Amino acid sequence: MTRSTAEAGRPPTGRSGEPPQRMTGAQAVIRSLEELGVETVFGLPGGAILPTYDPLFASTKLRHILVRHEQGAGHAAEGFAAASGEVGVCIATSGPGATNLITALANANMDSTPMVAITGQVAANFIGTDAFQEADIVGATMPVTKHSFLITDAADIPARIAEAFYIARTGRPGPVLVDITKTAQVGEMDFSWPPQRSLPGYKPRVKPHHRQIKAAARELQDARRPVLLVGGGTIRSGASAVVTELADVTGAAVVTTLMGRGGVPDSHPNHLGMPGMHGSVAAVAALQRADLIVALGARFDDRVTGDLETFAPGARVIHADIDPAEISKNRTADVPIVGDIREVVEDLLPTVRHLQEKEGKADLATWWRQLNALRENYPLGFTPTEDGLMAPQEVIEKLGALAGPDAIYCSGVGQHQMWAAQFISYERPNTWLNSGGLGTMGYAVPAAMGAKVAMPEREVWAIDGDGCFQMTNQELATCTLNDIPIKIALINNSSLGMVRQWQTLFYDGRYSHTELETGHESRTIPDFVKLAEAYGCVGLRCTRPEDIEETIRKAQAINDRPVLIDFVVSRDAMVWPMVPAGVSNDEIQYARGLTPQWEEE
Repeated sequence: MTRSTAEAGRPPTGRSGEPPQRMTGAQAVIRSLEELGVETVFGLPGGAILPTYDPLFASTKLRHILVRHEQGAGHAAEGFAAASGEVGVCIATSGPGATNLITALANANMDSTPMVAITGQVAANFIGTDAFQEADIVGATMPVTKHSFLITDAADIPARIAEAFYIARTGRPGPVLVDITKTAQVGEMDFSWPPQRSLPGYKPRVKPHHRQIKAAARELQDARRPVLLVGGGTIRSGASAVVTELADVTGAAVVTTLMGRGGVPDSHPNHLGMPGMHGSVAAVAALQRADLIVALGARFDDRVTGDLETFAPGARVIHADIDPAEISKNRTADVPIVGDIREVVEDLLPTVRHLQEKEGKADLATWWRQLNALRENYPLGFTPTEDGLMAPQEVIEKLGALAGPDAIYCSGVGQHQMWAAQFISYERPNTWLNSGGLGTMGYAVPAAMGAKVAMPEREVWAIDGDGCFQMTNQELATCTLNDIPIKIALINNSSLGMVRQWQTLFYDGRYSHTELETGHESRTIPDFVKLAEAYGCVGLRCTRPEDIEETIRKAQAINDRPVLIDFVVSRDAMVWPMVPAGVSNDEIQYARGLTPQWEEE
């Protein structure tokens, strides 16, 4: 991964002025990565990328981590990027090696994660002949990347790789694929650095227009029920501190989306929780009754809005995003602002303060009486289980309390993801890593691996389900062999939990193919403790509530290898609150059959 300190928009720094060096295209790939400040790459070699692996073997600056599946390489690069804010890098061969990266690329694209994937391609003269392990990976990935390059000439390698990193990290961050033919890798070229980038159509706008800032400040000054909708763009732009300051200055309520968790500390008095399908009652109700929503790096996706026609019917909208395509895509913006969120809020703060000095602060007392009543009457919680097994919410809540706000938490997808978003307190950005937009099962373990490589001094937990874990658990071998001591909290309910919840609520309990048999009945396939031990990890099992804390502390004390805890929990636990798909957020259920009541003034 890259530790480059080059500013966005500037050519990468390097040994400019030196005479060009004659080398192969493969050597140019490695030299380009080194010049860009890359220190670690995740990858798996194969025939079409083999020429590049030869100089990689000799590199003293690049650490290559050999994964067990290319999807693991992609998610590891994502985890590195999400934890560090730098560009993640992965390498794969042509054909199936490259296609195995598509899920990670699509995931990074949805969640705005900066990542560069380098793939080998068959020789240029073989393209289009259905050669062995040939796949049009550029065509396949165009819809799920910021851009995809095909390099057929060795001389183009430095410039295209430099452009790929520039595209990945600037504007709205995202993944870029660089596909390099075998002929380009073995061909010779004259290497010099830095190369000249040529991206005439790519001009990301980071500075907001001053008229829009003035209009936004006026809206905030006039609002009596304002809400800051803080999305993942706040974290990607490094804007958490200034957005928190905006909440202090305006007194607005704050809600943080699934991708925005940690963007404003959970302990902040204005923070109401996460909005959306499984958001807190206070957060969902605040958006529904707001007279102004300030969306900061959030895209009004369906899991937040529910039925768009009934979402926040009385609210005017300020929508700030670095991606102009997101503005008014789902919800029309009354004040559209294109720009980097940190730049937007840094400009907005003095303008808001100026209006407050002239006119006084807005009176939000009535608004906060209503919101505080909702917080008090409908807190997050859970009920005891009826089958004698542990409550998964209790496991995750205790894990968050023991690991604390400085740990990094990487989640799979499903019930455990929602509980991890709800019951762990996030006090800082880049500590909550999950697959938000694509909802990729199997994300947690390799993402945690990448995060631990990026932040070796931090405690890193993968919170995974028994379904998700079995999709990428082979990367435990990678972790063991490369001294990457992540910790896994396996929330084992012996089923595909979120799908089972929907079958309970909407399909009359017809559990069609959601039982996994991983530890609740007579069969346990697999035995996760034995599986962990087979991979060289420490395997622990916890089945009683009174043992949760002791088991977690035991895992925390082991730092020389990965640790997995098999938490055997109730399969009947459900994620509440819940807004069923496609209905109005006004129909949120606090628990099954219980609809919250809004206190009118």
